[in-house]
Amino acid sequence: MCGIAGVIGRKSTVENITKMTDSQQHRGPDYTGVWEGEFVCLGHNRLSIIDLSSDANQPFNDNSKRFQIVFNGEIYNYLEIKLELADVYDFKTASDTEVLLAAYIHWGEKCLQKLNGMFSFAIWDTLQNKLFAARDRFGVKPFYYAIYNGNFVFASEIKALHAFGIEKKMNKKIWASYLIYGSYGLPNETFWEGVSQVPGGFILEYSNNKVSTHKWYHFEKEIQKYQKVLSKEEVKNNYVALLKDSIRLRFRADVEVGFNISGGLDSSALLNYVNKQDHGDKINAYTFYTGDNRYDELPWVKEMIALTKNPLHKVLLTADEIPGRSKQLAKLQDEPYGGIPTIAYAKIFEKARQDGVLVLLDGQGMDEQWAGYDYYVKEGESTIQGVNKSPFRKNVLSKEMIELAEKPNYPKPFDDTILDIQYRDLFYTKIPRALRFNDRISMASSTELREPFLDYRLVEFAFAQPIGHKIKEGVQKYILREIVSEDLSDSISYAPKRALQTPQREWLGEDLREEVQNAIHKILASDKKTWFDKIELQKEWDNYRNGDNKSSFHVWQWLNLSLYLDA
Repeated sequence: MCGIAGVIGRKSTVENITKMTDSQQHRGPDYTGVWEGEFVCLGHNRLSIIDLSSDANQPFNDNSKRFQIVFNGEIYNYLEIKLELADVYDFKTASDTEVLLAAYIHWGEKCLQKLNGMFSFAIWDTLQNKLFAARDRFGVKPFYYAIYNGNFVFASEIKALHAFGIEKKMNKKIWASYLIYGSYGLPNETFWEGVSQVPGGFILEYSNNKVSTHKWYHFEKEIQKYQKVLSKEEVKNNYVALLKDSIRLRFRADVEVGFNISGGLDSSALLNYVNKQDHGDKINAYTFYTGDNRYDELPWVKEMIALTKNPLHKVLLTADEIPGRSKQLAKLQDEPYGGIPTIAYAKIFEKARQDGVLVLLDGQGMDEQWAGYDYYVKEGESTIQGVNKSPFRKNVLSKEMIELAEKPNYPKPFDDTILDIQYRDLFYTKIPRALRFNDRISMASSTELREPFLDYRLVEFAFAQPIGHKIKEGVQKYILREIVSEDLSDSISYAPKRALQTPQREWLGEDLREEVQNAIHKILASDKKTWFDKIELQKEWDNYRNGDNKSSFHVWQWLNLSLYLDA
């Protein structure tokens, strides 16, 4: 897990690439490397996870010195791929970086189909003066880029592009759509003008001053492999086998591995199977709490830990920490993020790093593959669990912003409403934003987050199952619950889906009331005041404080915007 950066063009100097790597040093504190060629410069921040030796430092070249790679992520099945390549490549290290580079040299673009992992990488061909870059299937690892004064610039974080010198100017249209519809932009967009990203499952190529991107992972076609109708027992057995193998692969590390646990079904199911691994019962488990019994999931966490006996580390988040931590996290995220739960989650990685645990597993991705959110069985276009009233306040925006905003229109490649919603969540809404939030907060503490449920084999297999295996008689994630019930109590196996909760509603209206009011004043004193109807904004804030607080997301949006005004 690392940070990558690169410049192609006349500004490709060591000085410029160093500014970029310095800005994302937290992504890789173990080593910073730079390679300079003719009108090209690559940089890398290394967090050592596999092959801790200096031989695996990056930028990394092949035996012929023709290719230079900078790579962020992990190729979990690198040992199996290495065996395939043993007769065609002379390996010098024990790293997955060298395996990835060898695979590209041997198979070209087709190497991507063989990779099971999370990755974002760029390979420079010194012979053809061409850059080949790719992002993993679901976009776990980031890749941002820009064309600036004739230079092609890329990095793992937006702040590195701004450190290079790209003007930091808000993308007004994206902000308008966020404030009115809650959209975080399409997978190729960002909240900053001039900055784009490579979507998950896409390739980027750059040569002769031209950028081209195309899709390499065709999920819609891949799930057609699972057309055979299986019995419930066959589905359960196949899924468990895939899950066990996914966890086995994600235990490959030369550092200590830990686990993030909430009180929900997904993380409990994952920890159950983690403990079936050799020494799985010895790994440290981490959870957060706020001291508010209405929201904390500690009772369910403790019930699960009582069964598994893993050492449990509890991290407390208090309201008085939010002002400072929200500002800190805004700088790390570069774009709006998901609220106080994200801040709480960030503290887990801080604690793990202090404990010397550099890799953490979590349960992200299960709801999207087994249709677990409540809106899968409701009418409407919601993307937020547990919300009835609209979480947005369109009326506080100016007429210009309302007209500028664009309601998201996502592809519907299937003849089934639930499948289309699952697809939307996987590639456009839930997963892309959660992965971005989680990448930044894990890397901020120089730790690596791995998501076993997002193994593409698991996602494809579960997604392709008939709706009766996902939702049966009102029970969602039906097959998963059946699987887990064989090992765990009914109170865990059949617990209702709960949104990841903190007292955000109460804190914003009470403990953090002054902070929110100051944020509103800051907005109205800035050049962004023209984005809002001042009277309606204050009116909605008054309504919130007076009890109209079933949803707090609109208040969090205002606070989030204020955090980026200093830019």
